[in-house]
Amino acid sequence: MKDLLFEVKDGIATITLNRPDARNAFSVEMIELWIQALEEVRDNDDIRVLVVTGNGRAFCAGGDIKSMQKGLGFLDLNGRDEDFSSSGLARKNSLWKHVQRIPLLMDEIDKPTIAAINGDAIGAGLDMTLQCDLRIASSQARFGEGYVKVGIVPGDGGGYYLPRIIGLDKALEMLWTGRIIDVEEASQLGLITRYVAHEDLMEEVYKLASTFAEGPQQALRLIKRTVYQGQRTDLRTSLDLVSSFMGLVTEHPDYAEGMNAIIEKRKPKFQ
Repeated sequence: MKDLLFEVKDGIATITLNRPDARNAFSVEMIELWIQALEEVRDNDDIRVLVVTGNGRAFCAGGDIKSMQKGLGFLDLNGRDEDFSSSGLARKNSLWKHVQRIPLLMDEIDKPTIAAINGDAIGAGLDMTLQCDLRIASSQARFGEGYVKVGIVPGDGGGYYLPRIIGLDKALEMLWTGRIIDVEEASQLGLITRYVAHEDLMEEVYKLASTFAEGPQQALRLIKRTVYQGQRTDLRTSLDLVSSFMGLVTEHPDYAEGMNAIIEKRKPKFQ
């Protein structure tokens, strides 16, 4: 079996981390397949929504140190084994070319992305959920940033995303202590969008994903651009951008369909 599964159904792409016996810890194969899947999601217009989840009891426990050492080299701290990258620069470049491709690709995807957090999301596993637009968690899920416990830094975007989502002080507290929190505390912190009963997780996630898949695609994607780019610009620039978006979407057939559906009191059928 592959370490990552990828399927598309009814416009919804699903990435499933598939190393349940290893709590879905990253392997080299998983990272490579993940990158390929995200490129397909980004480039294929038939894909309207992305769901990311894990197989088994965990969402993802982070990196599999042995696998990542032999395959990528950036976690080797001694540089004594010929199979490992022996310099800091080589480890930096390996991280950039492999694991860090995932947040960069996620940033290029305008479509809605949902993390279906079926269990523990620890370290890099948690950080991968932070890259999604929405995080729907199982009532059994737990969360933590464990990098400090092995003397390393969050190398895949955790230090970027976490403070933007839960605030600077709460992010530093999680990163500095590495403690594990339950789903209720995660909800109180704003770390997750919401949580549901464990047995209802995927049904609830796909219900939400289907709503997005049936919606006006250009409007959904431009709304996402408006929100994310608005966080990086001043008000005047944001308003200038969104006025351009408004000019575009009001020429799209979905606009006329939406208006007619309201007048006719029916459900719209968007392209």
